[in-house]
Amino acid sequence: MPTVEVDLGDRSYTISIEAGALARLGEVVATARPTAVLVVSNPVVAGHYGEAAISSLQDAGLRSDLMCLPAGERFKTLNSVKKIYDALLQSHIDRKGAVVALGGGVIGDMAGFAAASYLRGVDFYQVPTTLLAQVDASVGGKVGVDLPQGKNLVGAFHQPKAVVVDTSTLHTLPARELRSGLAEVVKHGIIYDQDFLIFLNQNAARLLSRSEAEMVRAVRRSVEIKRDIVVNDERESGIRAILNYGHTIGHAIEVLSGYGRYRHGEAVAIGMVTEAILSEMEGIAPKGTAGIVAESLIQMRLPADIDASLPTERVIRAIELDKKTLGGVLRLALPVEVGKCSVAEVSREALTAAIEAHKARRFQK
Repeated sequence: MPTVEVDLGDRSYTISIEAGALARLGEVVATARPTAVLVVSNPVVAGHYGEAAISSLQDAGLRSDLMCLPAGERFKTLNSVKKIYDALLQSHIDRKGAVVALGGGVIGDMAGFAAASYLRGVDFYQVPTTLLAQVDASVGGKVGVDLPQGKNLVGAFHQPKAVVVDTSTLHTLPARELRSGLAEVVKHGIIYDQDFLIFLNQNAARLLSRSEAEMVRAVRRSVEIKRDIVVNDERESGIRAILNYGHTIGHAIEVLSGYGRYRHGEAVAIGMVTEAILSEMEGIAPKGTAGIVAESLIQMRLPADIDASLPTERVIRAIELDKKTLGGVLRLALPVEVGKCSVAEVSREALTAAIEAHKARRFQK
């Protein structure tokens, strides 16, 4: 299988990317010789791929069980993680056992956090079945759950033992979820690789129609970009923070909408435009950057306009609770130009002005 290597010393791992890769899951997991495996999924994904995952593991001689949790961000809670602990105990998973996350980013985050904390840490494997998880959530080792006050406020760094990306799983992904994932793909081009963004803009229609060649290329390049950033800053003390572009505003929008109105990628898309406007206003990015960002997102049928009825003060308060705020200082990943991003400290007043400016502008016709 085509692979991307993540070099993190003794925490290094391989990301396999190929249509049909799920059939080789057992082969990948068996190399570590786990005593038993618990596959964590949700009912929808398990209905499509649960049997294939378990069969592959069992064919490799591994004792395996499957458990399901409800789908959706609102279930990414400590209560759900407790259910994973209960299943791990029921399946007699010991310190040499392993957890397989089969699903999107929510499942990966919860299963990874359970693996990081159960018996002080057991191996886990990512098998992302959504585009969002394939290009973002499954790579880098950030795992965790939400609290009512905000996203991912409880978590850990726990690198997977391996990642198996089967791009054929995208054929069962709802169109809206596919578009949500494309937001993160576009983000990678904006923050790191202008040529990649040009490729995405030129192939938007083919990506939306799930053309295999373009999709594999988009997934692979996104994974390479995130890999390059993660290996230089595993615990987000420096450059890795640029991966948060769009997420500061985006997370606040998700929290305030109760995780119901917007998909993650949709909220991040809106956040990327607001943060590009902020970058222009602060003199960091040249004028017109926000328009370029918005046009790339619109081509992927993603929202670029912020809800004008969203109270700006509530957005600011949600951001101030975010873990990316340090010592009361707002630190945001802001584009310097297309293909380059940096982290800057901004005032509450500047962020307020950018949100208000976004409300006054309309990018979508």
